[in-house]
Amino acid sequence: MAKQLVECVPNFSEGRDKSVIDNIVKAIAGAGSASGERVKVLNVDPGEATNRTVVTFIGSPDAVCEAAFQGAKKAQELIDMTRHHGAHPRSGATDVLPLVPVSGITLEECAVLARGVARRMWEELGIPCYCYEASASRPEHRNLASCRAGEYEALPEKLAGADTPDFGPESFHADPAMRTEKEKAQWEVIARSGASNVGARNFLVAVNFNLNTTSTRKASSVAFDVREKGRKAREGGSLTGKLLKDADGNQLWIPGTLKGTKAIGWYIDEYGIAQVSMNITDISATPLHVAFDEVSAKAQARGLRVTGAEIVGLVPKSVLVDAGRYYLAKQGRSVGVSESEIIKIAVKSMGLGDLCPFDPRKKVIEYLMEDEAEAAARERLIRMSVKGFAEETASESPAPGGGSVSAVMGAFGAALATMVANLSAGKRGWDERWEEFSLWADKGQRVLSRMLELVDEDTRSFNGIMAAMGLPKGTPEEKEERARAIEAATLHAAEVPLETMKTAMEVFPIARAMAADGNPNSASDAGVGALAARAAVRGALLNVKINAAGLADTAAAERLVSEGEALAKKAEELETEILGLTKL
Repeated sequence: MAKQLVECVPNFSEGRDKSVIDNIVKAIAGAGSASGERVKVLNVDPGEATNRTVVTFIGSPDAVCEAAFQGAKKAQELIDMTRHHGAHPRSGATDVLPLVPVSGITLEECAVLARGVARRMWEELGIPCYCYEASASRPEHRNLASCRAGEYEALPEKLAGADTPDFGPESFHADPAMRTEKEKAQWEVIARSGASNVGARNFLVAVNFNLNTTSTRKASSVAFDVREKGRKAREGGSLTGKLLKDADGNQLWIPGTLKGTKAIGWYIDEYGIAQVSMNITDISATPLHVAFDEVSAKAQARGLRVTGAEIVGLVPKSVLVDAGRYYLAKQGRSVGVSESEIIKIAVKSMGLGDLCPFDPRKKVIEYLMEDEAEAAARERLIRMSVKGFAEETASESPAPGGGSVSAVMGAFGAALATMVANLSAGKRGWDERWEEFSLWADKGQRVLSRMLELVDEDTRSFNGIMAAMGLPKGTPEEKEERARAIEAATLHAAEVPLETMKTAMEVFPIARAMAADGNPNSASDAGVGALAARAAVRGALLNVKINAAGLADTAAAERLVSEGEALAKKAEELETEILGLTKL
């Protein structure tokens, strides 16, 4: 079962006082679950103009709930809403507090957790809480904007009226003169903390589109054009005509063009520009690059230009990868390039560094979740220079050995075949064929990535055998356990080079297509790619055989060797065919 991971992205109504922000983050990072687990703070994103800070952290459900509560508690201590002003809508010191399922947990389970946090915030801190999106108890509260309607200033009327929070005072009077002693005591707390909106939702991308105008009205017009809710319908389609209503007296709306989006227009003093501020609540319905292009088109139709975009908080890696691939395809360029190059294209295409430098290592969730020490250990070999890898191989250490070197040869085979595909996609006069070669290059990148993983995996499998051999063997039970561990490690050490063989075999179709139909000036590169792939297959087979020989399970050993020999025979045939196609 996958480890349960939950992300939390609270928005606190303070973006200017660094000491306040630091203390809130410290409270979050220092909070622990009953079992002592801590969350990992991934990002802290303060905004001076909005006077708002977005904090992103991740961890087990219990740890996240505790950290969320402690963050809200510290915000209540340090932020006085009676003095708060900022460009962003807000209703409390901890304005929104969403829980987001990452792995091993459902949105519905996160909704239950969110309601638990909201209940605790009211019962222990006296902070009224509205539950929104998946945790909403009323249909009208699924929309965050409905929960926050009227913002902080409207709280007395909301607490006293029909739009009461899910967790809050049982009774309340808007008129201070009519409040009971209990209500007066409650308001002393609420006046300072405001109300919080606690919810559960799927990943949301918060993005601001920068406009070459200072007009909030024009920015709002673009926002109304695109957001799913759209704009109020008026007679004649004008901006000032009479509002149109249905037979029941309900306001009619003209939907916007982008599903799963919410947007407003505002002016940012800090930058001296107006922006369309958007939340993309369904990135499958409206990917970021689609939103960027549509906002750009609607802005242009109104005589404006989008100069760039500003991502608030973090994004899943897929958001930028999808965008980069989209813009490469629009340019008629191969998408079979490295992940870093694809993301660079996304950043440049959408102007993500327009207002300040954009560092993917600090904005992409997957990169931030990765522990640097763990990543370095897992990718020890492929992080080396070619010189360093060769010298490490030449040392007296038994690893890296032939298995890892075979994987490296397979990686170079994939790299060469991919290079020819990319050169063919960009060849002058072959513009109509770019997509054909782009598909081959994309396949090559996938093979290359897997081959690189196998470089370190082979060495780890060898180290696994050595670790098993080092287990204690003083008692019959220890001997039996050691024997089982050695057998399992040896089986894995035979399976890894077999996987190297299978992956290297995927190089041949790419190399063959490039030798036959690719850029003729690079035919030799396709041929060398085939040679490297066959060397990877033959070298990995030797490692399959030597490790299989150590297995007590002879049937498994025979199966592994038989499969490996069949692959090696096929690789020889393919290499010969491809070399013939090069005509060199």
